[in-house]
Amino acid sequence: MNGSRIAVDAMGGDEGLAVMLAGVARARRQFEELRFILVGDEAAITEGLKKHPNLTAHSEIVHAPEVVGSSDKPSQAIRRAKTTSMGIAIDMVKKGRASACVSAGNTGALMAMAKLSLRTMPGIDRPALAAMLPSLGDNDVVVLDLGANTECDARNLVQFAVMGAAYARTTMDVASPRVALLNIGSEDQKGTDEIRDAAQTLRLATHLPMNFTGFIEGDRLSRGEVDVVVCDGFSGNIALKTAEGTARFVADLLRRAFKSSTRSKIGFLISKPATDLLRHHLDPNNHNGAVFLGLNGLVLKSHGSANEIGVATAIGVAAKMVRDDLTRRIAEDLGNFEAKAA
Repeated sequence: MNGSRIAVDAMGGDEGLAVMLAGVARARRQFEELRFILVGDEAAITEGLKKHPNLTAHSEIVHAPEVVGSSDKPSQAIRRAKTTSMGIAIDMVKKGRASACVSAGNTGALMAMAKLSLRTMPGIDRPALAAMLPSLGDNDVVVLDLGANTECDARNLVQFAVMGAAYARTTMDVASPRVALLNIGSEDQKGTDEIRDAAQTLRLATHLPMNFTGFIEGDRLSRGEVDVVVCDGFSGNIALKTAEGTARFVADLLRRAFKSSTRSKIGFLISKPATDLLRHHLDPNNHNGAVFLGLNGLVLKSHGSANEIGVATAIGVAAKMVRDDLTRRIAEDLGNFEAKAA
């Protein structure tokens, strides 16, 4: 990771420049080897860096006169790729000036510009958005696609499985990740033709460093039974938002219950270490950083509402992917899969 430079879209995100810079500064304290390219309004970034002297000497500012708005369509964003902070940050990866790009901006625009600029890897038809969700197992679970592709055929799902397994091996140090397809049932006859065809192909891919376990239902995602869950972007995005909403629901429900009476407040004080651990585990900021797998370069999406901790977490994910050369690992697995298939 020595010498790695992360390009940061400093103007992206719902919380603004101050939170983005605070997150970068926090990541810098955690990963002292990192250097940063901060892309955005030069005057505003320079002023903001006065609060983070530890970051100034390790950052380069690249001016961008425009910002991609949250409501901008991907087609609009692409036309302004050369003048927006998001587009210029991605271009830093394309030119080799940065090892990865992190943005908390418009997901659709980020996907469109990254795909157009970096192109897909050989053997990949469509990139997939992947992230790690909390589970009851020893590791989190990798889920993809989370919204980049609303409709997928069997070939897309198989490619997602190969990329997701490589991602799990890199981030979780699992030699042979357990991979499953999200389905409406665990029986072989359940699901669409695309899902069943993908399952058949994956069952035959025994030469790859993965263990295909079959189908998994939505209520088992967080049980820790598998390491990678593969689905189309429509189903994946719904699963992600449902999981995040459930986490907030549980936290709010506990908060309300503990405030309901004096006895409950006393119970809260006694159980506070456990509830703090639960809150930490469910907080999306501690699991932030989704990556577009399948591109010739690393582009990560931070949650738009991420706080300082969330931004630092996303940068940490990017740093680990750079260190472990994730793009090369995916390319090797895809090459092995295609060679065997041929």
